[in-house]
Amino acid sequence: MNGTLHINEGRYRVNWNALAAIGATPDGGVHRPALSEAHLEARRWFLETAQGAGLETTVDSAGNHSARLRCGPPGAPVLLLGSHLDSVPYGGRFDGALGVTAALEVLQTVADQGITLDTHLEAIDFTDEEGHYANFLGSLALTGKLASAHLQAPRGDHARFLDALGRAGLSEASLFTTGRDPATLAGYLELHVEQGSRLDEGQVEIGIVSGIVGIRSYHVRFVGRADHAGTMPMERRLDAAHGASAFTLAVRETVMGELPGSVATVGNMAFEPGVFNVVPEVVTVSLEFRADTEVRLDEIEALLREAAAHAARRFGLDLEIQHLDSTTPAQMHKQVQAAFAGACEALGLRHTTLPSGAGHDAQCLAAVCPTGMIFVPSAGGFSHSAREFTRWQDCVNGANVLLQAALALGRV
Repeated sequence: MNGTLHINEGRYRVNWNALAAIGATPDGGVHRPALSEAHLEARRWFLETAQGAGLETTVDSAGNHSARLRCGPPGAPVLLLGSHLDSVPYGGRFDGALGVTAALEVLQTVADQGITLDTHLEAIDFTDEEGHYANFLGSLALTGKLASAHLQAPRGDHARFLDALGRAGLSEASLFTTGRDPATLAGYLELHVEQGSRLDEGQVEIGIVSGIVGIRSYHVRFVGRADHAGTMPMERRLDAAHGASAFTLAVRETVMGELPGSVATVGNMAFEPGVFNVVPEVVTVSLEFRADTEVRLDEIEALLREAAAHAARRFGLDLEIQHLDSTTPAQMHKQVQAAFAGACEALGLRHTTLPSGAGHDAQCLAAVCPTGMIFVPSAGGFSHSAREFTRWQDCVNGANVLLQAALALGRV
């Protein structure tokens, strides 16, 4: 291994197993939605583990949890490493959690060796990356990019969101007092599982992320008329389900036919009144689409708005479109990508450069400091489910690359 510094694999595994047990489900996954009791327990575990390792810990006014190693001179900026501990409902053990445990292990390894750098190091767990209430809540707050509009329509409902904030000792107002001065940030590094099959199928050990897609989400609401399901003839119905269904099929056909390489998803359809014997009056479609440039996002939006309007006209329905959330595409910093590549070469790991089709906290940090991500393989490409799995050696490889890149970038 040519004398290159490595993490403590045994300690890393112990921490990983302890975290995976919090919110564990019988099928091998985890259920840790943001600000749920399981998520709060995982965050307590993070602080206690960091404190036990002799690291300083803080929780900011957006609930971001941090462990800091002062290994640079007074007043030096901090190099952030991390991800998130929240999960999608009934998700996998690796998504987000791997990046946080690896970041914590990097700090402990540097502390063990008594290494001094030109920056301090900070392991961070961001609040609600998965968007249980609002996408990238913690990372947007930290960068000062959180806008009030971002919280106007939290997923679920506003009262539930406020209640969850209160349980975590937060408030809606506190979220806007978190922003850090970019001058205090030397950069941000994130390790994550790929959540796709490219690395696994190509037998490549590390993916160096070149850029992250932008995401827009909407509620598309088709409004018709409620009628008796037995007495209203089919040809006279204003059935909201017909418009919603036609639109759902049009989403697939439009994107595949006119926008290759982009993706769009109908993730939910909510029927009102939602009973067997009443023609649906309202169907609300949850729509999300992703692309690597703002221009392409605009193109998708224009085409899908027209597809929705066409479906509504076809079945005599009214149409309401509500914007919920947007994140902009982000390019990863060239210097950080180079540091990751150098780390892979020092460790003898096969690597490639690839874009991310999933959103990550890194795309928020990219607006304020040099930012980069690496992926490790997801076996079978499974993610956001209990089937999510990354081989342990790949987890170790990712943490070692993160360590080497942090050492390189921490010496400015």
